[in-house]
Amino acid sequence: MTAAAFTVLTARALLLDMDGTLVNSDAVVERIWRRWAERHGLDADEVMKVAHGRQGHSTMAVLLPDRPVEQNLADNARMLAEETADTDGVVAIPGAREFLASLRGLPHALVTSADVPLSTARMAAAGLSLPGIRITAESVGASKPDPEGFLKGAAELGVAPADCVVFEDSGAGIAAGRAAGMRVVGIGPRAGLHGPDVAVRDLTQVRVEAQEDGTLRIHVR
Repeated sequence: MTAAAFTVLTARALLLDMDGTLVNSDAVVERIWRRWAERHGLDADEVMKVAHGRQGHSTMAVLLPDRPVEQNLADNARMLAEETADTDGVVAIPGAREFLASLRGLPHALVTSADVPLSTARMAAAGLSLPGIRITAESVGASKPDPEGFLKGAAELGVAPADCVVFEDSGAGIAAGRAAGMRVVGIGPRAGLHGPDVAVRDLTQVRVEAQEDGTLRIHVR
């Protein structure tokens, strides 16, 4: 399915990724991970193919499989601090502000691989309000593409996974949504490569309408 088609999805709750979906943080992610790649003698372009959508220590485990977990976790903590302090170039995805405003009072949650300080800093830098329910790195034991975060989001909202629609940009995030048994709206240029149910350029192409029976109609064009 492509953005050229007009699609309507019905759901009871929406689960929203942050980076690449609500917030464009690519400039920061590129800076941080390319520096990390250089320090470890890795090809930066190959690193970037893995980094999006995952928690940092999960990316490191893929790229340096023989490195101790404790070292990845310590390295990840340092990088999170760097990312939280660096908001230069962090902006809202087109349509994100209006999209979030349209969800006030409707069942939705943020499900991000960022931790609380990073997600708070990036949403603030982009001028976006944080959803009331947030599943962050601290909430889960496994990073995307594991479905744990999305399943926890659905549970927090009291909605069956099959009644949730995920909004994601990355291959890891789309795989996590699929593994959770949810439908996925892909956002941005990366998403269409990973088989979402429907893909759009940005959130200006999405409109959510609440129905009297409590369901949500998601209009995608």
